[in-house]
Amino acid sequence: MANFDVTKIRNVGIIAHGGAGKTSLVEAMLFSCKVIDRMGRVEDGNTVSDFEQEEINKKISLSTALAFVERNGHRINLFDTPGYINFLEDTKASMSAMDGAVVIVSALSGVKAETQKIWSFACKYEIPRIVYVNKMDKENADFENALSEIEKIYETPAFPLQMPIGAGETFSGLVDLIKMKAINAKGAEMEMPADVREQADDYRKRMVERIAESNDALLEKYLEGGELSEDELLSGIRDASNTRRFIPVVCGAATANIGTEQLLDAILLCLPSPDIKAKITPVLGTNPKDNSQHERKPAADQPFCAQVFKTIADPFAGKLTLFRVYSGVLKADSNVLNSTKGAKERIGQIFYMQGKKHMPVGQVGPGEIAAVAKLKATSTGDTLCDENAPLILPSIEFSDPLISYAIAPKNQGEEDKVSNGLHRILDEDPSLNFHIDPETKEMILGGMGQVHLEVTLDRLKRKFGTEVVMKTPQIAYRETIKGSAKVQGKYKKQSGGRGQFGDCWIEFEPLPRNSGFEFVDKIVGGSIPRQYIPAVEKGLNEAIKDGVLAGYPTVDIRATLYDGSFHTVDSSEMAFKVAASMAFKKAVPIAKPVILEPVMKVETVTPDDVLGDVIGNVNSKRGKVQGMEPQAGGNQKIISQVPMSEMLTYANELNALTSGRGIYTMEFSHYDEAPAHISQKIIEERAKTRKEKAEE
Repeated sequence: MANFDVTKIRNVGIIAHGGAGKTSLVEAMLFSCKVIDRMGRVEDGNTVSDFEQEEINKKISLSTALAFVERNGHRINLFDTPGYINFLEDTKASMSAMDGAVVIVSALSGVKAETQKIWSFACKYEIPRIVYVNKMDKENADFENALSEIEKIYETPAFPLQMPIGAGETFSGLVDLIKMKAINAKGAEMEMPADVREQADDYRKRMVERIAESNDALLEKYLEGGELSEDELLSGIRDASNTRRFIPVVCGAATANIGTEQLLDAILLCLPSPDIKAKITPVLGTNPKDNSQHERKPAADQPFCAQVFKTIADPFAGKLTLFRVYSGVLKADSNVLNSTKGAKERIGQIFYMQGKKHMPVGQVGPGEIAAVAKLKATSTGDTLCDENAPLILPSIEFSDPLISYAIAPKNQGEEDKVSNGLHRILDEDPSLNFHIDPETKEMILGGMGQVHLEVTLDRLKRKFGTEVVMKTPQIAYRETIKGSAKVQGKYKKQSGGRGQFGDCWIEFEPLPRNSGFEFVDKIVGGSIPRQYIPAVEKGLNEAIKDGVLAGYPTVDIRATLYDGSFHTVDSSEMAFKVAASMAFKKAVPIAKPVILEPVMKVETVTPDDVLGDVIGNVNSKRGKVQGMEPQAGGNQKIISQVPMSEMLTYANELNALTSGRGIYTMEFSHYDEAPAHISQKIIEERAKTRKEKAEE
């Protein structure tokens, strides 16, 4: 048997922009349900869900934390998610395990850009939502303004289930518009103040009208002048909210713990249980044996199936895997199949998570959220299932990194320690990317922004005891020629004993872009013996790796060997290799050499209201706009080509220009000639770097 009736479970994300009060709201919920005996504060670093040292230091949520409460016989699993732009990939991944969400909107600042982006994630996962207007106790709080912004920006009808009594210093409670009762700051019923009665009646009328409009039977009764009963109102609210036809709005003050219990009641009313959510959005997966599609219903008698939505790396406890059960029951000390990897896993102890606390449990059933330690092959997005009924659920998609930096250990000889630590952290955060550049040999770390990378390196230091420095990564420039040159490469060494002699005439010509290097043998009459010609080609292949201008590889060049001479005793393969290299170094300076820079194809999606600013920014980066395509939600996609050297700071600039609403992807397009002033700068910087390395 499962621990909880699936109809009594709610899996609820607390989502919003950073600083909206998500962690404080979770703290208030835990306190209201007597999970904790006093509320912690983000400022004091003592909350249940912000427990990582970096979160305490920065006073923001950096990754999703789990907690749970019980209310009126229901289990509410809470996801306290990050809201800052650099960490939203973690929020998106956690949404795969949610059935509903509370979206916090500040009564001071309204709907912020990050909240709009998170809202789009919730739309992707078809998650029903409640909006909680927070900070009603702060100066300049404006419930009406927040309400109008919600409807305007989210483009979904919204109506309040509650309205505030006062605002700022006068905020003293709220009105329950369903029961038409006033509730004071301590949660007790009180007489409704006369100055709010008229507005409460108006709000209730609008609420009843919207509920009636959502159901034909209720609408007919309402139009005939009949009053809707409380049960009819509750049923209408539940149905319309679960199917996302409108947004219920509640209000309160998280840090003052006003309105928290009413929000918990609204969660039970308006957000679906796993079985209701599965009826609206069925859980479908693929059988890896025959690629057939199957549905998994949230029932204990179904085959076990779960998905991992988060991994936590711990250098002492090992890897902790957080998962959502979709069907069946998982027992401690059992075996399951990781159908994504085709690997069997041993399940040891199963835990519920209450912040950083692990609470052992013998088994978990449909709809439950739990964790297990030390799985060997399993990572975020993988499906765990009964090996007799294998199924793979759709994987969790992560965006590509937006910014990359080169990193190097502070202490020599710690390269392996850095690499091993980062690979462990990559298990925890799949939105990171780490690799060694095959050309520059630099360690490259990519992420969603500079703060994201800085936090990652702080964790590397704290968890794995190694420090690194970040620097701008080297760009893989190339060199080529625009003209032709015929030169002689002659290597002659005779200083006692056997000498060395190699002599070759080579013509160098430019080739079209992306042609690489081409060697042509036109020797006739035996001027160079056949056994030495491969040595000439080998010498040229080695020489082009280190270009004449700045030491970058030379590409798009043809070398035609057409004449030469040899010595019957002193000639050798080595001599002809050296002669070929000498010819290359002599020819390039007179064949109009140029620097080539990598150019990226960039696709930027931006709101219409800042389109001109974003295009201007692309132009300022020597970019060329190739076209634009309209997108949903009043956005435009700008397709452009921009030199890679200009894209290193683009993530931060785009965030600033669009208030975090813009997103972009980029991929390599081609190499193109760098302007003269850029080339000169590249040559000077390269010479300086080489000099510094030589002096080390």
